[in-house]
Amino acid sequence: MNKEQERLKDTDWKKWGPYISDRQWGTVREDYSADGDAWSYITHDMARSKAYRWGEEGIAGICDREQLLCFSIALWNKKDPILKERYFGLSNPEGNHGEDVKELYYYLDNTPTHSYMKMLYKYPQQEFPYALLVDENKRRTRNDPEFELIDTGILDQNEYFDVFTEYAKNATDDILIKITIYNRSGSDAALNVLPTVWFRNTWAWGYDGYKPEICAESGEVLGIFHKDLGQLWLKAEGQADLLFCDNETNTKRLYNYADSNPYPKDGINDHIIKGVATINPQKKGTKAAVNYDINVPAGQSATLRLRLSADAENGFVDFDKLFDARKAEADAFYNDLQKDKTNADCAMIKRQAFAGMLWNKQFYYYDIHQWLNGDPAQPKPPAERLNGRNTQWQHLNNRDVISMPDKWEYPWFAAWDLAFHTLAFVHIDIEFAKRQLMLLVRDWYMHPNGQLPAYEWSFGDANPPVHAMATWKIYKQDKANNNGQGDTYFLERVFHKLMLNFTWWVNRKDASGKNVFEGGFLGLDNIGIFDRNTQLPLGEHLEQVDGTGWMAMYSLNMMAIAAELAIGNKAYADIASKFFEHFIYIADAMANMGTGAQGLWDEEDGFFYDQLRLADNTTQKMKVRSIVGFVPLFAIEVLNDTDIENNPIFQTRLQWFQDNRPDLASLVSSWNEKGCDDKHLVSLLRRYRMKSMLKYMLDENEFLSPHGIRSVSKYHLNNPCHVTVNGMEFNMKYLPGESDSGLFGGNSNWRGPIWVPVNYMIIESLYRYHEYYGNDFKVECPTGSGNFMDLKQVGDELYNRLSKIFLRNDDGNRPVFGTYPQIQTDAEFKDHILFYEYFDGDTGKGLGASHQTGWTGLVANSI
Repeated sequence: MNKEQERLKDTDWKKWGPYISDRQWGTVREDYSADGDAWSYITHDMARSKAYRWGEEGIAGICDREQLLCFSIALWNKKDPILKERYFGLSNPEGNHGEDVKELYYYLDNTPTHSYMKMLYKYPQQEFPYALLVDENKRRTRNDPEFELIDTGILDQNEYFDVFTEYAKNATDDILIKITIYNRSGSDAALNVLPTVWFRNTWAWGYDGYKPEICAESGEVLGIFHKDLGQLWLKAEGQADLLFCDNETNTKRLYNYADSNPYPKDGINDHIIKGVATINPQKKGTKAAVNYDINVPAGQSATLRLRLSADAENGFVDFDKLFDARKAEADAFYNDLQKDKTNADCAMIKRQAFAGMLWNKQFYYYDIHQWLNGDPAQPKPPAERLNGRNTQWQHLNNRDVISMPDKWEYPWFAAWDLAFHTLAFVHIDIEFAKRQLMLLVRDWYMHPNGQLPAYEWSFGDANPPVHAMATWKIYKQDKANNNGQGDTYFLERVFHKLMLNFTWWVNRKDASGKNVFEGGFLGLDNIGIFDRNTQLPLGEHLEQVDGTGWMAMYSLNMMAIAAELAIGNKAYADIASKFFEHFIYIADAMANMGTGAQGLWDEEDGFFYDQLRLADNTTQKMKVRSIVGFVPLFAIEVLNDTDIENNPIFQTRLQWFQDNRPDLASLVSSWNEKGCDDKHLVSLLRRYRMKSMLKYMLDENEFLSPHGIRSVSKYHLNNPCHVTVNGMEFNMKYLPGESDSGLFGGNSNWRGPIWVPVNYMIIESLYRYHEYYGNDFKVECPTGSGNFMDLKQVGDELYNRLSKIFLRNDDGNRPVFGTYPQIQTDAEFKDHILFYEYFDGDTGKGLGASHQTGWTGLVANSI
């Protein structure tokens, strides 16, 4: 066991971490408007002056797990109109494809206990092009690409600083900080570097008036005291000025009235930029910065060292030795994790994927009851909010460190994203993965009716029910790691709550009571030919392949968990049988809704399609070939003889269906036909249906791209789908890149690009089918190639194609970087990987949120 693995046993090592958001402005939880326009209520321009209610933001920031004290860096290149204290980006209305960060920064390294962390921010030496980025993106249409920082030309002459921020922990409350600034230009360049420490404002809301303090001590030392953290010191090496203000709103600037504080949140900014007296001459406050005014020679670097510690004696004598030790221990941790990786590029990408996962942890605080009703010491919020967003979720009170999809573009948890995050975390910190899954089923997250919260823009939306799948996978991995000893306490706790959630799905999303499920957009945004959340005027409703397929998978996941728990408690055998019964009737519904060709399976095409149930009970097929049609693949469980023999109630129920309802038994694969190693298969798909679906999936003119499975078939590029509903025309075609519509904000696209989590589900399902069928079941891959593979080989091929998004191709380029020569070839760019939200269905270029290591971090399982 290496040092980092030993530290994982002590949760205090995670007391401090990268838990600060990359963006707090423009979030729902900071929005107190009457109309719910979160993007306008607090803008990027307002952010430097506004004290936040629910959380903090910063560049390369860290804080304690309660976010009482925060630390991050600020920069000034002597030309910008404001300090660079936060990442700049466009709001959703400003971007031609929705919100988007317009900065270049990279999460390079991190360990599970955050004992060592490293990230890079690229800061232009010329004036940051704020206005150009806003104006040019405003000019562009949804049919144009986004206009990025690198498109402005500001980095063409290498006139920028590479600012590396590293952290190394010596102990729980002893953190070493190293900031290294490289001048990449051919001329000397001046820069202000302001390591900044501040308290989250907890005193202005009318609950607890206690106000902590930061003050100057001897030399370049800040004394920091909070009653819940105790005494800390921030020591800064070298000559610097100590500047102080308070983390309180500048009401004069924002609302044109002056309060009693002359040194508000933007006081340090105004002092540096404008030279005004907005810092506290008494050298105390709740926000402080160490101002290094430095000049970095051309092509050279400067290093700043600081230490945040609970021990006043800790200084810089042992600083480099401790840093080197933590870095070596991080290397040892990842070397042990990647013993089988002989390709250095693969190992680097995988390590950066894990680094991104770890940097995307965030302290997430949101009490909806308080948020709706307002705080005692603040103006009463508009009454309209009581009938607005999230009013049905007043029980929700979140105050935890949670894995975020992307701390800038999506600085809030999403239920199904989080489940996928845990499947990457399982390789580096399985206890964190388990705790994340348990969070969402706690009483202060899960709705009393059993629904899991989707995401803060609308907690009441439905995300695909993947929580049980993630729980079951992680339990099995943990059991394998512990010599067959499973954490049944974890499994049982989650299972009990998921039974409530399963019931919610059955009661709320099965409109007809016939085991055919809706669900709306189900996390796939614009994949439908029309908005799948739309309430149609004549009572029509969409019967969804994915909603129904996900529920079939959910049934089997719950069946498997109940069967596992029945080993120690036979009462669970009845429950396993019940979930199997749910699965059977869902299988029947998918095949035989009504009469004739009214099932979700289309026999002529050999594919699953959504269908619209009309007011007169007839149906209309939505003949879009999309990954929605592959979701039934995910409903699979492979059972051993012993799994059935050890559960007599379950065994009896299986036999009953075979004897009394052979029509239903025939739908569910071949559970009575033993496969490899006497295994039994329970799935929605018999051989001929699977082969028909795989023929489409593995066709390079349909779904199979050089970089994975597309979300919509390329067939629809030249053959758009047209549907008429109540006289309204809807059209849809294959779009490999950004969305051309504003559905769900227009900031993502499921009509052609490659999405890692769905590819992961496809691949993992193929591996499960291979467990049953073995090497004899082969399909042509690619379709029409004459090359035949078994299902494991197909899964491996898909993983290889996903990996090629990030690996260098024969030309030495990484497809993820697109066509930017500087990023592809420059030594200071080419090995810094961004894990985008999704990828172009033709080229593999990264698109959408640029730091969504969240579920894209699953590539760590494939590289």
